[in-house]
Amino acid sequence: MTAGSHRLLRRLPKVDDVLRSAPGADLLARYPRWAVLEATRGAIAERRSAIVAGAAGGHGNEVDRAADAAAEADGGGRAAALPTREALAARAEALLRPSLRRVLNATGVVLHTNLGRAPLAPRALARIAEVARGYSNLEYDPERRDRGLRHEHVAELAARLTGAEAAAIVNNNAGAVLVSLAALAAGRDVIVSRGELVEIGGGFRVPDVMRQSGARLREVGTTNKTRVADYAAALGADTALLLKVHRSNFAVVGFTEEASVADLAALGAAAPPPAPRPAVPVMVDLGSGALLDLARLGLPREPTVGEVVAQGAGLVTFSGDKLLGGPQAGIVVGRRDLVAQVLAHPLMRALRPDKLTLAAMEATLEIYRDGEAAREIPTLRMLAETPASLEARKERLIAALRDALPDLAAIARRTQSAIGGGALPLAEPETWAVALRHPRLDAERLSDRLAAGNPPLIARIAAGEVILDVRTLENDDLASTVAAVREACS
Repeated sequence: MTAGSHRLLRRLPKVDDVLRSAPGADLLARYPRWAVLEATRGAIAERRSAIVAGAAGGHGNEVDRAADAAAEADGGGRAAALPTREALAARAEALLRPSLRRVLNATGVVLHTNLGRAPLAPRALARIAEVARGYSNLEYDPERRDRGLRHEHVAELAARLTGAEAAAIVNNNAGAVLVSLAALAAGRDVIVSRGELVEIGGGFRVPDVMRQSGARLREVGTTNKTRVADYAAALGADTALLLKVHRSNFAVVGFTEEASVADLAALGAAAPPPAPRPAVPVMVDLGSGALLDLARLGLPREPTVGEVVAQGAGLVTFSGDKLLGGPQAGIVVGRRDLVAQVLAHPLMRALRPDKLTLAAMEATLEIYRDGEAAREIPTLRMLAETPASLEARKERLIAALRDALPDLAAIARRTQSAIGGGALPLAEPETWAVALRHPRLDAERLSDRLAAGNPPLIARIAAGEVILDVRTLENDDLASTVAAVREACS
């Protein structure tokens, strides 16, 4: 290490020097002491590492010249080595920034799993705030003045909206499948088509979930064709359930055949004499269950939960935070006796939802009950956006970007959005987007800067351009979007 590097290291300020300085006092008045302290330590440590790396990297003469210039700048003291007020403030703000925070979704993926899936309706947000700010009747019935069940807050609404006899709610749909299989089929056979042994998000697979429940998997049919006769041939004294898993995150097309829920319900009904056998209920994992006919929104047809219940399913499980547009949850609806067995299983204690989830789900289901889902549920509103409304939003965004950043090219592009969240895999609704081209930043660098902003703006890249899809940017997001682009380009 050179003499210059030693001089620079000696000139590094002590943490206490920084805190007692005018910039330090100003920061302590604005931020918690721990954040200023950690920011100061980090800035000094970074400078120390840079000096050592410069000396070790063969830049000794440069280090010596820097040391001489710094000494001349403040008469040999430490003041010139103090981190700037702005640098320390930026570090303190980064330390105080929440880990889980809002982002701007410009990807066009409506149910983006990595970005939290369905945004909640204002009514659901208000209900969460109301329940969270004080005590609630989570497990208390004020009328009976006795203990209640938390599931009761949403069970009646969920049953009414789907035509089922009863309902229960857990933390997500994988949990709903797990507890249902554990309650109804542990140690017994569950018959399922090979073409429905799907993999859900995060690498989890339906066969793995089934094994954890204690149920025995009986595969029938082939990937592309499974007939009622295949299920019938596998029926036996140990059969607990006939399981159908809706292929919500992929599609099988071409030479295909599958048994309907109604066909399986008829097969599972108790056989009359002279060869009687117990009835075998049908369980359907719908995945991203819809409560509305999505064809009304111009989307591909998707079976609704109510239709599946009406076709004879004994139990149906589905997600609350996908096409339903509510909080993350798994909902179980079906026959009263089957739901009662699910509610009585010990796993319910581990999978039960908290009061905030129940508050948001109750409010979301109330919106469906009131006939306001297409207008109030953000997911459905985004999916139902008309080409005219998307084009108008695109024009507003382009005009605002050109006013704020004349050097930035903001170009209109026709493209396709995606549904996401393992729902409607073949749906790619047409949309409008704004393509960004910066004179000095390539698409990767600009996209990285947008994602590093506060709030982060998450976009996609296509053909060397940063693409901002306006389907997932609400009108209220446009000002924040422009500010995020301006910050990234500065």
